[in-house]
Amino acid sequence: MPLEELLRRVWGWRWRLLLAAVLLYAGLAAIVWNWPRSYVAAMDVAPAETTSMATSALLSPVPLMQAGLLDSRPGGNFAVYLSALTSAEAAAMLVRDTPLLEQMTARRGEGAMGAIRRALDLRIQADLDDVRGFLDRSLATDQDGAAMTWSVKLPWRDRALALDMLRRLHDFAEAKVRADLLRLAQGRVEALTARIAQERDLYQRGSLFDLLAQQQRAALVIGADAVVAARLVSAPMVEIRPSVPNRPMLLALLGVAVPGFVLVVGLCVALLRGPAPPPWMPALPRRQGTRARTGVDA
Repeated sequence: MPLEELLRRVWGWRWRLLLAAVLLYAGLAAIVWNWPRSYVAAMDVAPAETTSMATSALLSPVPLMQAGLLDSRPGGNFAVYLSALTSAEAAAMLVRDTPLLEQMTARRGEGAMGAIRRALDLRIQADLDDVRGFLDRSLATDQDGAAMTWSVKLPWRDRALALDMLRRLHDFAEAKVRADLLRLAQGRVEALTARIAQERDLYQRGSLFDLLAQQQRAALVIGADAVVAARLVSAPMVEIRPSVPNRPMLLALLGVAVPGFVLVVGLCVALLRGPAPPPWMPALPRRQGTRARTGVDA
């Protein structure tokens, strides 16, 4: 089909396509407008390694200019902290200490999707895997530009629960890093103490005593420092009004996508119908039945 004829045919359908676009946009906008919204709890944290009094700086001597000084990726105790926020242990802690599981089950049974699940006899009761999936999808950890601070955000429909979950996740991750470091230091102290008791060489004992002093200092620093992984730049807070999903943004995107979609569908329909017959071509005779053609009763 020539391009001119294709455009001419689509232009002839302009009012139909406009009506289809309006109806489709109204339906999708109604879904977006009635979609349940969530509150976002957020906090700003900074890696403890970026400060001169960081625990990691006291645990082991580091050079003044490191090879990865300009590397913005998380590392050290802070990387362990970020991983612990979405770990299986964190999900189990939320299941144990918060009503998240009950609220997730109630959400799965609401609305049209809940009716479809019940009609198809699908699982509605939420479990630990659902909580882990929620943390992987919803917990956002983003670096604030070129700064050394990180923004941690968690959305949920219940405003109080969103704030409580974020606080608990921060405390859990910090406590996990602290416990792992303390367990490592204490294990080394016990191993070095046992080795010193068996060593008879004077020079070897001196080296072992130096190592023992380092591990004892590490255990002392871990027990004394309040922060070993992430320093709170901004304490966990939750917004007053829900903001997820972003309705104005979604409606604006629909305003761009729906007309384009309807236009593409119209072009496809025009191409499938093929070119119109030329006006000079006579119309084909209509096919008649056997009786009309033969005049004999069947």
